[in-house]
Amino acid sequence: MSKARRGIYAAAVTPFDDQGRVDAGKLIAYCRHLVSEGGCDGIAPTGTTGEGNSIAAKDRLTLPAAFASAGFAADQVIFGTGACAADDAVAYTRASLEAGFPNVLVLPPFYYKNPSDEGLHAYYARLIDRVNSDALRIYLYHFPQMSMTPLSPTLVAGLKGEFGPIIAGLKDSSGDFSQSTAFVDATGGIDGDFDVYPSSEAMVFDALDAKCAGIISGSTNAFGDIVRTALTASGDNREQAFEHVKAARATAAKYPLMAAMKQLEAWRAGDDSWTRMAPPLVALNDSQKAALRADLDALLSARDAAE
Repeated sequence: MSKARRGIYAAAVTPFDDQGRVDAGKLIAYCRHLVSEGGCDGIAPTGTTGEGNSIAAKDRLTLPAAFASAGFAADQVIFGTGACAADDAVAYTRASLEAGFPNVLVLPPFYYKNPSDEGLHAYYARLIDRVNSDALRIYLYHFPQMSMTPLSPTLVAGLKGEFGPIIAGLKDSSGDFSQSTAFVDATGGIDGDFDVYPSSEAMVFDALDAKCAGIISGSTNAFGDIVRTALTASGDNREQAFEHVKAARATAAKYPLMAAMKQLEAWRAGDDSWTRMAPPLVALNDSQKAALRADLDALLSARDAAE
């Protein structure tokens, strides 16, 4: 087993059937598309963009085995396994590990607000103790706007110091690049074998220069190929390609992200079932869909005109 490869990840959206259950076959086919044609090095299912906290426990427990049967490599999938109850996180993490995927993204317990660093340390320590595997690789999840439970650089550095390679990295969804660099400074970043992933592709070049490991983004569901083009470009072409990356991210930011990414996939796949959301989230309304369609057409026209 191995640590997750560095690079560009899509925080994959989740397709649901007409009963609200995860359509595992469709999700697997979609994730194959993301890594084969969508510009991504890997995928992060059952996270925030994947509506992970709205997915039934029985689906979260069985998805890793389905990905294993589909032949995904151990280092290209990071499953979201966080839960408010530590033992639920243990169960989800074990399911991932036992299926051959040691890399997991773990939210802090988020219901009780303003926990101390001592309490958050106790949560992660319990998870590590009860999973009881040296193969485990945890990516901490800092998303204070959503979880209302921030992780401090001091806590993160302490966990890394105590548990070594088991604390493999962190996804920083704060949107504040200075926060990402604070985590790098506290741990050494990739030089200290700690992989920090900001959540916006608009930061990708700054992130790589600052010893981050890549990005894990919700909008790379639709725009990963645009990011890949920028990363492989050179000279003036690179700067121009990066302008398209920033424009794509700005387009995504105008809409509810999960619903917008699902709508874009519904159009790409010709399958309206992709627009199903798990309550309390809802699909885009007709006005939003029309605006997104116009924005997408403008984005792609500008990119094509520059090529």
